[in-house]
Amino acid sequence: MNRREALLQTLGPLPIRGTAWPGWVKVLAWCVLAIIGIKLIHTATSTAGQDIRPVIAASVTITFMALIVVARNMQTSVTTITTEGIEQTWLTRRTVRWDDIQFAKFIPMVASKRLVCFTGRGRPVIFQGGTRELQIAFAHIALAYRRQPG
Repeated sequence: MNRREALLQTLGPLPIRGTAWPGWVKVLAWCVLAIIGIKLIHTATSTAGQDIRPVIAASVTITFMALIVVARNMQTSVTTITTEGIEQTWLTRRTVRWDDIQFAKFIPMVASKRLVCFTGRGRPVIFQGGTRELQIAFAHIALAYRRQPG
């Protein structure tokens, strides 16, 4: 049995699907955006807002709208582990096939549990796991694809 077959057997029934970000992170992102939005409206309607150049106001507005797009994608992003590989919806779809992974590393950060997949073709592919099932699967994948010495 090769490494991939052993891993798929360990992972259990596939697909494993879940949100890419934990619920508390998504709520926190929207709360921070609400506070920023309120502050922007307050500044725009105050006398201090009258002194802001239109180019600065436009760039701040565009940046705020971009943050809303990121928060929306955090809200709807889904990570899926299948017999073919791993994929995640995001601003663009992230996909990696099992055969393309050279090694993987599980990074359990506070707000995001990440699986970093190194393919040897440019930048690594990073997946977020917002559910316990995905996080357990990420740990198994990292063990199966750990860097071999030598």
